[in-house]
Amino acid sequence: MTQVNLSKKTILVTGAAGFIGSNLVKRLLNDVPTAAIIGIDNMNDYYDVRLKEYRLKQMDQYPQFVFVKGNIADKTLVTSLFEQYHPSVVVNLAAQAGVRYSITNPDAYIESNLVGFFNILEACRNYPVEHLVYASSSSVYGANQKVPYSTDDKVDNPVSLYAATKKSNELMAHAYSKLYNIPSTGLRFFTVYGPAGRPDMAYFGFTNKLVNKETIKIFNYGNCKRDFTYIDDIVEGVIRVMQGAPDKKTGEDGLPVPPYAVYNIGNHHPENLLDFVRILSEELVRAKVLPQDYDFEAHKQLVPMQPGDVPVTYADTDALERNFGFKPATPLRDGLRSFAEWYHEFYM
Repeated sequence: MTQVNLSKKTILVTGAAGFIGSNLVKRLLNDVPTAAIIGIDNMNDYYDVRLKEYRLKQMDQYPQFVFVKGNIADKTLVTSLFEQYHPSVVVNLAAQAGVRYSITNPDAYIESNLVGFFNILEACRNYPVEHLVYASSSSVYGANQKVPYSTDDKVDNPVSLYAATKKSNELMAHAYSKLYNIPSTGLRFFTVYGPAGRPDMAYFGFTNKLVNKETIKIFNYGNCKRDFTYIDDIVEGVIRVMQGAPDKKTGEDGLPVPPYAVYNIGNHHPENLLDFVRILSEELVRAKVLPQDYDFEAHKQLVPMQPGDVPVTYADTDALERNFGFKPATPLRDGLRSFAEWYHEFYM
């Protein structure tokens, strides 16, 4: 592994107003004050734009942060960013997220996740970088029966277009690593949650519905398990990985051995959805988002599985721990408590 020193470097973060992107930028601004951070985001309205604006506002006081509103599917814009700033490290977090939305709005996924990522790869080829880190997803494991999910498992059976685009990103990155010797690392994130997160995620959607006295649907009759990973753990993992690029090596054929790696970042502790809802409800009452006497049973409905969903996600994080000395460990209750307190402050 090649050490990448982030100080005094220019770092490009795509999806900088997104949930993971904004938290990563904030952490970099605090931890690496000598680095220049360029953020790009198209600020689309897939969910409440006020959340994206709220996240960006927290970066206002940092002169070393430059924000560009734009779409990575715009090749001319991406090229001009690399031409102007010559980033040493690129973290590609811009993507159309969400499994269910990919069933109704497939075009958005092709544009952002395939065309956009291709533009980033082309720019990294033409303006060489020390390390490209990009978001993949636990959804690439599809309906794999073997758990926990290991990066050594075959992932050839996606069950949603979203998953297929993320698997495609890994394949595209591998090809570019091989052809152009671009050090790249893909990160398969497992169900990320926390304050100012994505409203389309279960914990956030459940909260909105409960506040509005609507019924929440618990899929697969509650027999789903998710490896919930707290946002601070994800960011810690990303920052560690940014600083360790796969080595450039030459094979016996005289051609590059692709400097390419993929890691899981997950909590390695899947939670049953019914337990998750119970803890969430307790924390929402504690944070005064919901009244003490709230009748949860009356607002809960157990329903069958949805298309594109999988019954369990469970990360094998041994490689991450071995190579970077890090293992996500925030307990679910602690993470949901932070979310509930933030929700009260933001919405109530």
